[in-house]
Amino acid sequence: MSKSPRKIIVGLSGASGAIYGRRLVDVLDRCGCEVHLIVTEPARGIVAAELGVEPLSVASLLGRQSQRVKLHDNDDLYNSIASGSCLADGMAICPCSSHSVAALAAGLADTLLLRSAYVTLKQRRPLVVVHREMPLTEIDIENMGRLTRAGGIVCPASPPFYMQPKTIDDLVDTVVARVLDLLGVEHDLKMRWRP
Repeated sequence: MSKSPRKIIVGLSGASGAIYGRRLVDVLDRCGCEVHLIVTEPARGIVAAELGVEPLSVASLLGRQSQRVKLHDNDDLYNSIASGSCLADGMAICPCSSHSVAALAAGLADTLLLRSAYVTLKQRRPLVVVHREMPLTEIDIENMGRLTRAGGIVCPASPPFYMQPKTIDDLVDTVVARVLDLLGVEHDLKMRWRP
């Protein structure tokens, strides 16, 4: 596996599962990555409801300060991460709502989250979409197929049980470890088979 990427964009959109996004940002930060965080307005409400984090800031989300994590306004389309000239190493939307999957599949780019994802696809960088809604409609399945054909990686938040998780945090780490692997980020989460 290559050296840990220097710059990762992380989006949280309006689906349940904010705990996945928080843990992903936490581990990326601890791995020394520069993290550019975008939280949609619906996701802010979910972060407040599920994690008790309000108002949202890097410190309130992680429970500590970090110089490597930057929180961006989803309405800021003039942000550098909305441009292909910004050399991000990849992006994850974790969790990702069906609404965001549909917007990505349609090529919409009218928010910073969607524009950053669109740029990630067009620059042929890894875009990992952690869909967290169920059950799926035929529309969801078609949108995921379209997104996959465009180069995205749909990675549903489906934690495996073969690692015999003991806690909710263990279950969360199985999903986060998979996302980190797909982004090519080296980590020490013990949630995969090792030779």
